[in-house]
Amino acid sequence: MNKSKVTVPKIKKMKEEREKIVMLTAYDFPFSKLLDEAGIDIILVGDSLGNVILGYENTLPVTMEEMLHHTKAVARGRNNALLIADMPFMSYQLGPDQALLNASRFIKEAGAEGVKLEGGVAHKETIEKLVQCNIPVMGHIGLMPQSIHKIGGYKVQGKTKKEADAILKDARVVEKAGAFSIVLDGIPIPLAKKISSEVKIPTIGIGSGPYCDGQVLVIHDILGFDDQFHPKFVKKYANIKKTIIDAVTEFKEEVKKGKFPTENHGFK
Repeated sequence: MNKSKVTVPKIKKMKEEREKIVMLTAYDFPFSKLLDEAGIDIILVGDSLGNVILGYENTLPVTMEEMLHHTKAVARGRNNALLIADMPFMSYQLGPDQALLNASRFIKEAGAEGVKLEGGVAHKETIEKLVQCNIPVMGHIGLMPQSIHKIGGYKVQGKTKKEADAILKDARVVEKAGAFSIVLDGIPIPLAKKISSEVKIPTIGIGSGPYCDGQVLVIHDILGFDDQFHPKFVKKYANIKKTIIDAVTEFKEEVKKGKFPTENHGFK
């Protein structure tokens, strides 16, 4: 095994050693290869592929087959990063047995090394079941995209004491159930800081401030594929949309004007 391979125990140890954990999404082979080469700790095949890749309005329509298809592609591109796959809506909500069947497919068929599922107290038994069957679980609490109809959209969670107490309880339950880490999504900074200091497993934040043990963002967001999407918690590190449009426009113009291809681009 490659000495630099990132494993579940290594992720847990990173919290102990106060080394920040870096996670990004990938949905295909080329991006997986690039993220792995850049040394990203965890690659997440997120159900966000529904929005980013498949053009759905939200994550709810994403199917197991779509998730498996993309996870397989990502698995072929990475060598060292830990590969986690999102369990899509209604792939685990019916109970531990359904969850085990679907989670095992991510491991056995698609090459994932763990799964992520949304929810805390409500899915305690499911997390326990998966962990008992040697399937690493990453929890996800706070703002849960699969619950957008229930909560009325993408809103910060945990602003009231009642909400904050419930999220803190979720974190404790997820840890006790055996999850190796928890994503803290869209919660106030003080709450994220409190959870991160109280639980012994790593917390990975998105829109939850700087005090989590790690951070995750959608790769297309940090690269600037969409110039209309400007959530407060995203920092754009590139403007790939402009780069792509400029290149495609130049190609189009050269073809229209007969400048490409030249004889140098053909065979004799």
